[in-house]
Amino acid sequence: MTKKLVLVTLFLATACARRQHNRTAHHDELENIIVNGYPAYEGKAPYAVGLRLSNGAVGGGSIIANTWVLTAAHCLTTDSVTIHYGSNLAWNGKIQHTVNKDNFFRHPGFGNSAGHDIGLIRTPYVGFTNLINKVALPKFSQQRERFENWWCVACGWGGMANGNLADWLQCTDVQIISNSECERSYGSVASTDMCTRAADGKSVCGGDSGGALVTHDNAIQVGVIAFASTGCKSGPSGYTRVSDHLDWIREKSGVAYY
Repeated sequence: MTKKLVLVTLFLATACARRQHNRTAHHDELENIIVNGYPAYEGKAPYAVGLRLSNGAVGGGSIIANTWVLTAAHCLTTDSVTIHYGSNLAWNGKIQHTVNKDNFFRHPGFGNSAGHDIGLIRTPYVGFTNLINKVALPKFSQQRERFENWWCVACGWGGMANGNLADWLQCTDVQIISNSECERSYGSVASTDMCTRAADGKSVCGGDSGGALVTHDNAIQVGVIAFASTGCKSGPSGYTRVSDHLDWIREKSGVAYY
C-alpha cells in the first residue's frame, strides 16, 4: 500500500466525523484551527449544507439543484442523512430534510479504484434565497481543465485544533496544485483526484468531507472534499475532480452545463 493510500485510509476512517465524540482522530500540538480558516459571514457559501448521518457521523455537501446535493461517496454508507440548509451555525439549518438511502447515489467506481469518492443525494424540493442557493458545476467544455494554480475556497464544519468540530462554518482560501506536486507527499494520486497546497497549515479535516471546493473566479465547484494527511497538517488536501465526473452527474441528476 502506498503512503498516499495509508493516509487516505486514516482520514476516511474519521472523515465524516462522529459528532457525539466531538473529536477528530489527529489533533496533537496544533495551535489554531487545523484548516487555518476564518469564520464565514452569513451567505458567503449559500450552497454549503451540513450532513448528519444516521450512524452519528457528520459531513458536508453542496447544493447543485433544487432537488440535488453533491457530496462524497464515503458519506453515503449509512441508512439516512439529515441535511441542514441555510445557516452557518452547525446542525441548525433554516430548512432540514431527512433523506433515506434509497435516494443516495454513489459513483460505481467508489471502492473499486481511487479518485471516485463522489456521490449524490436526491432531496425534496428546496427553494433558493440569499442564504440557500446552488453552486454551478464546470461546463462540459472544461472537462480537460485541470485548474492548476487556481485559487479556491473550501468551507466546512470539520475538525479544529482543540479536537472539536466547528460550531460555525469555517472557510479557507487554498490554491490547486498539480498532481505531480501532490505525489511528492503521497506517492501516487489518481488522475481524477486533485489537491491543494498545504501552505500556512491550511487543510480540510475530519467532518469537512463532502464539502465543495469552489473557484474564486466565476464560482464553480471543481472539487469534492475527500481526504487529507495525518493530522490534517503534514500534506496537501485532496478532492475528487468534479470535471471528470460530469457525465455521471448528468446521468443521475440531469444537472449539466454546456
